[in-house]
Amino acid sequence: MDAPERFEVAAGGLTLRGESAGEGPSMILLHGLTATRDVVVHRSKGLIRGGLRQVAYDARGHGESDPAPPGAGYSYAELAADLAAVAEAQAAGGPLVAVGNSMGAHTAAAYALAHPDRLTGLVLVGPAYAGAIHAADLERWDRLAAALEAGGVDGFCAEVVRGLDPAWRETVERFTRARMMRHRDLAAQARALREVPRSRPFGSLAELERLEVPALVVASRDEADPHHPYAVAAEYAERLPRARLVSEEPGDPPLAWQGGRLAREILAFCAELGLCQP
Repeated sequence: MDAPERFEVAAGGLTLRGESAGEGPSMILLHGLTATRDVVVHRSKGLIRGGLRQVAYDARGHGESDPAPPGAGYSYAELAADLAAVAEAQAAGGPLVAVGNSMGAHTAAAYALAHPDRLTGLVLVGPAYAGAIHAADLERWDRLAAALEAGGVDGFCAEVVRGLDPAWRETVERFTRARMMRHRDLAAQARALREVPRSRPFGSLAELERLEVPALVVASRDEADPHHPYAVAAEYAERLPRARLVSEEPGDPPLAWQGGRLAREILAFCAELGLCQP
């Protein structure tokens, strides 16, 4: 398998950095808040081997991409505009599937609503936005930002696992630390932690009802991942006219954490769309 080809895309006064690999219909991967482009299918090569061209980039202020420039920030309007720039530069014309995790899922949904005819398929992994912004959620994100500023990666990880089910604490701490070490600008991370949760990707979940694009929604059980509620993902699947819902079995690690298995679910979805072989 050929090595990934690295790319840069100019968007909104900054440079987004990513990589692409494979041949076939294009699939853009969008990671979550505090993650990087590696943490969508967790470095699985399954999508590439399945006959898809995988395009992944670090969101503004994440990984290797530039932080927001003066006068700009980390709103979903800006994140969706970044996705539009990457889609134009890396996947102009032809079929396109957007695969987003958490913040990336919200960004992908916002892009789909703004460009209803551009996507061939939509994969939403662990959506958490349910149409409202709650003070308690903002307090949690602010605590995480403050912990990162005061204690660096160690302080951030300690805050992430605070109150988590002990059965999952060690696993969550390990992968949180690994992803945080990939960011070159932790100050940008702290700012994104405060700004992204205060932004709305769209108004209400009712807006999803006008998206006719085929969709796959991936839910996580609340025991391991309470901040991406199963009920929210289930409502996305119910609202989207052409969606189906998948999840792990009770007691298993979240499907969103299992790169190989998640890639297989996405491939099966793409096969239903005629984009690859089943």
